Amino acid sequence: MKGRIMIDQYDRKIEYLRVSVTDRCNLRCVYCMPETGIEQVAHSQILTYDEIVRICRICAEEGISKIKLTGGEPLVRKRISELLGSLKKIPGIEEVTLTTNGILLADQLESLVKAGLDAVNISLDTLNPRQYEKLTRRDELEKALAGLEAALQYPGLRVKVNCVILQGINDGQWVPLAELAASKPVDVRFIEMMPIGLGKSYLGSSQEAVLERLEEVYGAPELLSGRFGNGPAAYMSFSGFCGKIGFISAVSHQFCGDCNRVRLTAEGFLKACLQYSAGEDLKKLMRDGAGDKELKKRIKKVIFEKPRCHQFSDVEDTEEKEGNNLERQQMSKIGG
Repeated sequence: MKGRIMIDQYDRKIEYLRVSVTDRCNLRCVYCMPETGIEQVAHSQILTYDEIVRICRICAEEGISKIKLTGGEPLVRKRISELLGSLKKIPGIEEVTLTTNGILLADQLESLVKAGLDAVNISLDTLNPRQYEKLTRRDELEKALAGLEAALQYPGLRVKVNCVILQGINDGQWVPLAELAASKPVDVRFIEMMPIGLGKSYLGSSQEAVLERLEEVYGAPELLSGRFGNGPAAYMSFSGFCGKIGFISAVSHQFCGDCNRVRLTAEGFLKACLQYSAGEDLKKLMRDGAGDKELKKRIKKVIFEKPRCHQFSDVEDTEEKEGNNLERQQMSKIGG
């Protein structure tokens, strides 16, 4: 099992599966979800934990070794630590990590760590309480920061902060957020806005703009080689920092040639690329009685046919060419 490798048609090694466990969230971030929320999928239409474990086991048999649990907000789903523990027991799975807004993290962290959590990413676009409430439509910054502090109490747990950089909105927060990496063993990653769903209505700032501002304060950074997580972030270190600064710039610094991931939505749809709607409804297959052999065949087909690259840099032209092949759902429905 250790020797199996999942390769797509462009010879990329696919080893990383992002699993959305719910479409629900306790925030209403302006670029992710409408203020009134979304029409929630009936619980019966969400994958059960047993179904998630089955899919992940089959994927692991073919070379998937890293799993990220996402949402919506994954911690709003009950007994998430039980799922995490089951995934950690699958032969071939080396890491199970979690992306969260942090609000419920402090209360659940002990059970998650006991279940085997390897790393946690906390979404935090600002440290300003009023701005946080405006961006998320909820007054929960104190709880999110409590979640971050709780995570830092576990020395073996890798902790990262994810900030979506919004032009003209959170520019003044880049340095305060970077200070988290300066003073604490946490990596702060600045993420480019993805033109998906409500995100199309917001202008993102560039990696270069953020870096220029940070260099004014901290001096020239050292670019770090190698991979410091499961994904494609480019990392650098400033003198005296406890943690690192990372950039995930999927649009302006396209890294599709090194993409190693596929996504499983909460409704059981396996997606090979964030921008495109193509994939396979694994939930329907399972509930129609498909065996492991058939599931494995469909999973391998989705991965092999993974598109060469996205076309986010030219969305209008891509929409004209691709038509109904483009993803139309909100990010909360896909899995962030």
